[in-house]
Amino acid sequence: MQTRPITPEDLALSVIAVPPMARDQNLAFHRGENEKMVRHIEAGGVSTLLYGGNANFYHIALSEFEMILGELADIAAPETLVVPSAGPAFGTMMDQAEILKQTDYPTVMVLPQQGLTTSEGVETGLRHFAEKVGKPIVLYIKYGDFITVEGARKLVEDGLVSWIKYAIVEDDPAVDPYLSELVEAVDPKIIVSGIGEQPVINHLVDFGVNGFTAGCVCVRPDLSEELRKAIQAGNLDRAREIQAIFSPLEDLRNGINPVRVLHEAVKLAGIADTGPALPLLSGITPEEEVQVKSAAETLLNA
Repeated sequence: MQTRPITPEDLALSVIAVPPMARDQNLAFHRGENEKMVRHIEAGGVSTLLYGGNANFYHIALSEFEMILGELADIAAPETLVVPSAGPAFGTMMDQAEILKQTDYPTVMVLPQQGLTTSEGVETGLRHFAEKVGKPIVLYIKYGDFITVEGARKLVEDGLVSWIKYAIVEDDPAVDPYLSELVEAVDPKIIVSGIGEQPVINHLVDFGVNGFTAGCVCVRPDLSEELRKAIQAGNLDRAREIQAIFSPLEDLRNGINPVRVLHEAVKLAGIADTGPALPLLSGITPEEEVQVKSAAETLLNA
């Protein structure tokens, strides 16, 4: 696992895969199946793994947190960057900070909490967490009222942010008031698009952010990497062709649930047996399985 501090060059060097987490029938971390998934992603040229919402770090047990961190670090290839997550509750993340500061992970993402928060409170909480971990963190902006642009700017200027995952969904990704303000307030080279393959042309070209995270990359990492390279080279016609290939599975994720569909898609495509969904989530219906299997296999073989 790569342990050196993360630079803007690292963010632009690879698609940031956000994989699900494989568990056995007893809901325990399954090393073998998770390793299959990581090898598949790495074989497609992707060298950054972010374990967040798709891995359901929201509901991870504190009692298994240290073990999972150790397993993920051990599974990854030497030059693969792995970023785990903490939170979303303040008390949980502060307990996790005690574990994280003993590890070699260069950063950790804080999962965004919705409800029972204020922007000022989030800024204070993230500041406490980053200071306790002793490393700059990944700021995940998923909701417009989670933290103000000014609050994000203060955390960045104080050296507490490694990079920002921006994932506020707009009907038209080309019209995004929050992102427009954010790229003026902080260096866009530390911002990555956080909503998969669909809005990346707008985010990277129009707003100048520096890379993107994706879930469907776990099915076709080589194709997602080609999309990154096409955009960076200015070959937007090819980039749009690749986006269209990802669209059927992405549409199902948007229509059903992004996390639940990806968890099943990796399994139904035969990449790795992800096992049952960790509560408080559940799986998908048999009718949905048919659609997801078809879309996942089509993407895998495209």
